[in-house]
Amino acid sequence: MNTNEILRAAAELTERGRSHALVTVVRALAPTSAYVGAQAIVEDGGALHGWIGGGCAKSVVIRAAQEAMASGAPKLVRISNDGEVADPGTEHHAMPCASNGTLELFIQPSLPARVLVLGDTPAAREARELAQRMGFRVTADAGESPQYALVATQGEGDQAALQTALDSTARHVLLIASRRKAEDLVAAMRRRGVSEERLARLQAPAGPHIGAQTPAEIALAAVAGLVALRRAAPRTDALQPRAVRPVPAFAAAGSYINPVCGIALDPAVAKHTVVYESTQYYFCCDGCKLEFEKEPARYAAIQAERLAAQAVA
Repeated sequence: MNTNEILRAAAELTERGRSHALVTVVRALAPTSAYVGAQAIVEDGGALHGWIGGGCAKSVVIRAAQEAMASGAPKLVRISNDGEVADPGTEHHAMPCASNGTLELFIQPSLPARVLVLGDTPAAREARELAQRMGFRVTADAGESPQYALVATQGEGDQAALQTALDSTARHVLLIASRRKAEDLVAAMRRRGVSEERLARLQAPAGPHIGAQTPAEIALAAVAGLVALRRAAPRTDALQPRAVRPVPAFAAAGSYINPVCGIALDPAVAKHTVVYESTQYYFCCDGCKLEFEKEPARYAAIQAERLAAQAVA
């Protein structure tokens, strides 16, 4: 394969979302059949396309390329038996060929990342464009085996979209939402039967706090969160939704009392759920939910007294 064919093959693998590594010979000392500038591609499964010397070095190069793909970091590899001490940044391997030539190769891994972006909001549209510019392959189809998912519905079908993301192959699910809303959605996912193992994939808010206000700024923070995950960079400000105290057993039986209007209702069919101070509160209508959110401390205290009285009774 010539250089153009190598580059076309790399582009095709990237388009298919396949990890691969580009290997380039940067030094070749006779006797060896390789030459400076020779290139090859190593696929994640170990197939090598191109020319970097004879079969003696092939197994070493494939193994080193697969290690580079696993770590995501490029490396400089020296294959030689001349006893010369390699630079600290160079990985040394013995030359298995009887010819005892020397090869130095630069291995650059490429790890295309597919991200599922859900939502038809301005922030979702901005996030799609920005994610593509950052080298992500963006899809709206959960069936394309995404590595990441970003839920940017912002009130438009939040629960369905979040469950789709959590049910996908995404290792990490980012949610554009406030902490309170995220906790509300986590509670809803639990009621839908989503496992704690899948909920552990969720990260909300979606990215670092940058004081974002506009859709473009919100998308910027979310995509920064994706980049941090791809580069395995820790987030010191990451906020995972807090654990929510379960509903008391008597509430599940249908005797839960709406903290605002005092009407009994079944939490399973409540119209709204709000999480306040790590406790779930259920409401029969929009008005009760809005009233609670105006004075949550007041109604939480009323509910605590009511629950205590029921427990004694």
